[in-house]
Amino acid sequence: MSLIETILQQQKLIILDGALATELERRGCDLRDPLWSAKMLIEHPALIRQIHADYLAAGADVVITANYQATFAGLAVRGMSGVQAVELMRLAVQLALEARDAFWAEPRNRVGRVRPLVAASIGPYGAFLHDGSEYRGDYGLSIVDLKVFHRPRLAVLASAGADLLACETIPCLVEAQALAELLSEFPTTPAWFSFSARNGSEISNGEAIAHCAAAFDHHPQLVALGVNCTPPAYIESLIHAARSSTSKPIVVYPNSGEVWDATDSTWSGEASCSDFAAQARTWYAAGAQLIGGCCRTTPQHIASLRQLFQIVDFRL
Repeated sequence: MSLIETILQQQKLIILDGALATELERRGCDLRDPLWSAKMLIEHPALIRQIHADYLAAGADVVITANYQATFAGLAVRGMSGVQAVELMRLAVQLALEARDAFWAEPRNRVGRVRPLVAASIGPYGAFLHDGSEYRGDYGLSIVDLKVFHRPRLAVLASAGADLLACETIPCLVEAQALAELLSEFPTTPAWFSFSARNGSEISNGEAIAHCAAAFDHHPQLVALGVNCTPPAYIESLIHAARSSTSKPIVVYPNSGEVWDATDSTWSGEASCSDFAAQARTWYAAGAQLIGGCCRTTPQHIASLRQLFQIVDFRL
C-alpha cells in the first residue's frame, strides 16, 4: 500500500501546497531567469525552506520541492558541474524535509493532521527550454530522447529522501511514457503524473486526458494521476474524464486561471480562483482526492482548503 493510499484510509482528501515561485516573488525575489524558482536554491535557500513551512502551517499535507526547473542541462548553462548540480537538487529536497520535520516535531501541529509528505518535483523537458513549451508539448523528441534527458535527475531525486516524485506539468503523452519507463529502473520509487491541459478534455499536446489516464492505470509505481497548472474552469471536466479511465486517485492543482507569457515572463488576464475552497469542493465531489494549487496560488488558498476540511467531514 502506498503512502497516498495509507493517508486516504485516514481521510478522504489530501491537501497539497500552492505555488512556490509566486511566494518567492511576493517576498522580493527576482525570478526572471531560466532557472526560475530554482535560482533561489543558489541565492536564498532559507527562504524556500520558510515557504515550505508556511504551506505546512496553512494546512498542506504534501509539499513539493523546488526542483521543477533544476536540471543538469540548465545548471550546466550556469557553469555548474555535474557534482554541483547533484548537490543543488539534493538541497531542494533537504529544505523541504527540514521544514516538514520541524513542523511535525511540534506536538500541537499533529492534532487532526497526518504526517506531511515531501514530493520531489520532476518538471517536463519544456521547463528546461524556458519558452512555455510545457504548455504545448511540441518538442519533436522521441521516448528515447526524453529518457536520456530525464534519467540523471530522476536518479538523483529517487535517492534524495523524498517520499515520492511529482512528475508534473507533463504536456504530451510521449513524455509521460518516457517517465513511466524510467520509473521501472527505480522500482521502489512512487510517483504521481500530472498533465497540463488546454481544455476540459485534452492535455496540452492534444491527447485526450482519458486516454492518458488509461495508459498508466496499471503502472505499479504511480500513486495518482491528474492535472496541474491548468485553469480552474477546466478542472471539473478533466477530473470526470480521467476518472472514467483510471481507478487511481486523482490529483489536481490548478493555476489561478491567468495566462503565462513566456516571451516576457509575465502573467496576464484575470484570476478565477477567488473562491478556491468552493471550487475545490466541486473538484472533490467530481472525484479528486488530492487537491492543491499551482502558479499564482498562495498559502491563503491552501488555508482555505484546510478550513473547508474542518467544516466538511472529509474523514472516514
